[in-house]
Amino acid sequence: MENSLYRGECILVNKWSYGLRLPFMKLWGYHRWADSPVQKEDILVFNNPANLSEPVIDRREVFISHCIGTPGDTLLIDSLFSVIPSEKNAPDQKFLYSYPRQRERQLDSLLSILSIAPNKLLGQDSIKNIRSFSRYEHYLLEQAMNGNCWIEPIVKEDSMEMLKPLIIPSKGKAIRVYPWNKTLLRNTLVLHEKKQAEIKNDTLYVEGKPVQHCYFTKDYYWVGANNAINLSDSRLFGFVPEDHIIGKASIIWFSKEKGTGPFSGYRWGRIWKRVE
Repeated sequence: MENSLYRGECILVNKWSYGLRLPFMKLWGYHRWADSPVQKEDILVFNNPANLSEPVIDRREVFISHCIGTPGDTLLIDSLFSVIPSEKNAPDQKFLYSYPRQRERQLDSLLSILSIAPNKLLGQDSIKNIRSFSRYEHYLLEQAMNGNCWIEPIVKEDSMEMLKPLIIPSKGKAIRVYPWNKTLLRNTLVLHEKKQAEIKNDTLYVEGKPVQHCYFTKDYYWVGANNAINLSDSRLFGFVPEDHIIGKASIIWFSKEKGTGPFSGYRWGRIWKRVE
């Protein structure tokens, strides 16, 4: 979004883009008139999801950012929760993985069940075999093993760190709990689902019970730019619930360089320009 808006610009917000959000009241809570889905790459205007001092959502400060992920999407992220763009992570790109030699037949069976094309051995020693898989293929294998994956990446010192699949919560769908996402899920459950959740001994507890999957009553979104420096997005405050979304950034109605005089610094070419 750094190329879409300049700091200090004033914009018009279309509150009907996703349906008009009605004011929050105790009698009816969250409702929209004529709601419609958010699209990826939309520039969203929303209330701060992490403001704990203001319980009424529509009274919180207003943020703006790109929509990167919609409910049910799977995003590849690094250790800082930065989303890796698809052009930098081609889905067919292969990486080396090792596994115990005694698991060879079991692996062939899994490949057949998952309709993953088998590939030849690329190396072996007395203990392990080596094959190549795409990250998505490895993810499918990991899911089939219910988290007890014995296929491990071979990471060289100069190679890119392993990425992780971040699934955006959607209403009524299960999200598997992993060591790297349990804090994010816990915060979402406490802040936006109003559930009692805590992490004890590296295990997520919801309403006093240990869980391996989480369920949500709302749709959520992941917002931000693919920018490692500016962290004013979901890397900072997590998922954005549907009831926090105000509308879509529409038109720039005023644009002026900061620190200029009253008769200079106006960006006339940007005034009344659509936000894209």
